[in-house]
Amino acid sequence: MNNGLSHVTLGSILEPQLRRELGLRDLVLFNIAAVIGIRWLAAAAHTGPVSITLWLLAGAFFFIPSALAVATLSAKFPDEGGIYVWTKQGFGDWHGFLCGWCYWLSNLFYLPNLLLAGVDMAGYALGLSEVKIYVISASLLILWLGLLTNIFGLNIAKWTNNAGALATYTFGALIVVFGLAVWMRTGSATPIRLAPHWDMEKVNFWSQIAFAFGGLELGAILGGEIRNPARNVPRAAWISGACIAAFYILGTLALMVLMPPERISILTGLVQASTEVGARLGSPWLGRGMILLILIGVTGQLCAWIGGCARVPFVIGLDSYFPPAFARLHPRWGTPHVAILTQGIACTVFVAALQAGENLRVGYQLLVDMTVIVYFIPFIYMFAASWKYGRKWSAAMGTVVTVVSIVVSLIPPGDVRSVWFFEFKLLAGCAVLIVVARVMFKVALRRLVP
Repeated sequence: MNNGLSHVTLGSILEPQLRRELGLRDLVLFNIAAVIGIRWLAAAAHTGPVSITLWLLAGAFFFIPSALAVATLSAKFPDEGGIYVWTKQGFGDWHGFLCGWCYWLSNLFYLPNLLLAGVDMAGYALGLSEVKIYVISASLLILWLGLLTNIFGLNIAKWTNNAGALATYTFGALIVVFGLAVWMRTGSATPIRLAPHWDMEKVNFWSQIAFAFGGLELGAILGGEIRNPARNVPRAAWISGACIAAFYILGTLALMVLMPPERISILTGLVQASTEVGARLGSPWLGRGMILLILIGVTGQLCAWIGGCARVPFVIGLDSYFPPAFARLHPRWGTPHVAILTQGIACTVFVAALQAGENLRVGYQLLVDMTVIVYFIPFIYMFAASWKYGRKWSAAMGTVVTVVSIVVSLIPPGDVRSVWFFEFKLLAGCAVLIVVARVMFKVALRRLVP
C-alpha cells in the first residue's frame, strides 16, 4: 500500500491498520538479531570439535528446510501472524491455536533464558555472576526496556534490533580475527579432528544446536508490517541464513582455537575467551570492552523476540480465541500493547521463580530443554504445512530433525540431582500447557457459537 499502512484481514473482517515499517535491510538484520544467540558459541565450543559436525548437520537438515518453508509459506500467506496463520490455513482453527499458543508461551521460557545468559556473562566480567539480586535486577531492567521499546512501535524498536544484530556480528567477527591471530602465533588450543568422539552428553546437545538455528519464522509473523512481504521475507531468509551459518561455524572454531573445550563455560565462556585474548595480545581491557557488544546484542535479540511473538496473541485475539483486549492496538503507537505487557509480566514472574530451588546450572538446562520441546511443536506444524504446499523432501528432513531434537531434549544433564524429578517437571510442564490450550480453545468456541 502506498500510504505505508496495512490492514489485518481474517476471514471477512477488516481489522485495525498496521504500519509497514520494515524493509529488506531491516528484515535481514531482524533475522540476524533473532536467530543468532551469542551464548551458543560458548556452548558449542564447550562440547568440542563434534559441534562443528553438528552445526553442519543442523544447517543442512534443519536450517535450510526452515528457510524453504518460510519462503514458501510467507509467499503464499504473507499475512500478519506467520506460523499461526500458516497452520490455521493448512489444518484448521484448533491446530492453528495450539501452534500459536505453544510458539508464544515458549517465550515464557526462552526470554528468561536469554536474559540470564546475557546478564551472567556481564556479571562474570564484573565479579557479580553469582549475586542473585544483581542477576534478577539486571534481567528485569533489560526486559522492561525491551518491552517499552516495542510498545513505542517498530519504527523505534527496529533500530534496537538493528543495533543488536550489528553488535552481535561485530563480536563474532572480532572473535574470529582474534582466533586467527592467536592460531598464527601459538597454534590452536584444541586439536580439530574430522572424526569426532560421540557420547550421550554430546547427543543431548544436538537439540540445542538445532534450536540455535530457529528464528527465521519470527520475521514472517510481522507480515502486515513488512513492505512487500511476499518478496522480502524469502529474500531476507536466504541472505541472513548465509550470514548466520558462517557466524556459528567460524565463531565456534575460533573459540576452540583460543581455549580447550574443558575450560570454556557454557554460561560465561565468551567473556573468558575475550579475557584470554586480551592477556595473550597484551590488551587486558579487551574482556570488559567486549561485554558491551554482548549486552547490546542480547538487548537487540530480546527486543526482536518480544516484538515478533507479541503479534501471535494479537492475531489470535483478532480471531476471538483470546480476549478482545489482545486484538487492540495502542491508540497512539499502533502496537499490540496488551500482548506485549502480558508477556512482560509473565516473564518477570518466571525470572524471579527460576532463582528458587535448582542451582543456576541445572535450572538453566531445564529451562533450555523445556523451551526446545514447546518451541519445536510449532515447527512440526510449519513443516507439515510446507509439505502440504509442495516442499516434500525439505519438509520431511525438517520434521525428522524436529522430532529427534524433542526426544534428545529428554536426556537430562549429568549433574541433575534426581533424573525422575527432572523428567517429571519437563513433561508435566509441557502437558499442562497443552491441556490449558485445549480448555481455552473450547471455552472460546462456546462463546463464539451460541
